[in-house]
Amino acid sequence: MNITTAQLFTDARTHNGYLDTPVSDGSLRQLYDLMKWAPTSANCSPARFVFVKSAEGKAKLMGAMPPPNAEKVRQAPVTAVIGMDMEFFEKLPQLFPHADAKAWFVGNQPMIDATAFRNSSLQGGYFILAARALGLDCGPMSGFDAAKLDAAFWAGSKVKTNFVCTLGHGDVTKLFPRSPRLAFEEACRFD
Repeated sequence: MNITTAQLFTDARTHNGYLDTPVSDGSLRQLYDLMKWAPTSANCSPARFVFVKSAEGKAKLMGAMPPPNAEKVRQAPVTAVIGMDMEFFEKLPQLFPHADAKAWFVGNQPMIDATAFRNSSLQGGYFILAARALGLDCGPMSGFDAAKLDAAFWAGSKVKTNFVCTLGHGDVTKLFPRSPRLAFEEACRFD
């Protein structure tokens, strides 16, 4: 794989529309198999993914999105619902076998909530970078009705929705002008 920083960062954009080009299940498996190696605290790996491709799945998803985001979902070949398993610590004996990490979380809901959110968000960032590395474009979104998404995609589980991300081959004609970013001096300092 020959990946450039431009492909991951400087040339990559948040896409609002997609070409009518499918994304294979094999590509989605490859995406997950790449991103799963990135670090999380105590290797807790709380992110869970639903790849929405079917018309039925898209209808459920669009029912939880405001109009501008629903249209993005409609156009995208795939939309990933990225969730956070609120019982991630149950997998720690498998994922972090050299310590009793599960004991750190049992009965400590504030720590469970913070760890699940922080690390599933990290994994969501890795997910975007892995998708870009594989030549896919992304459109991460946080504008949605989380309760509706939880009921539609995570019912009967301890998973809650963190965010959604459209995937496909972006239509560059639907890009907005690139928004500015903060300069180093505005966002960073030395101490």
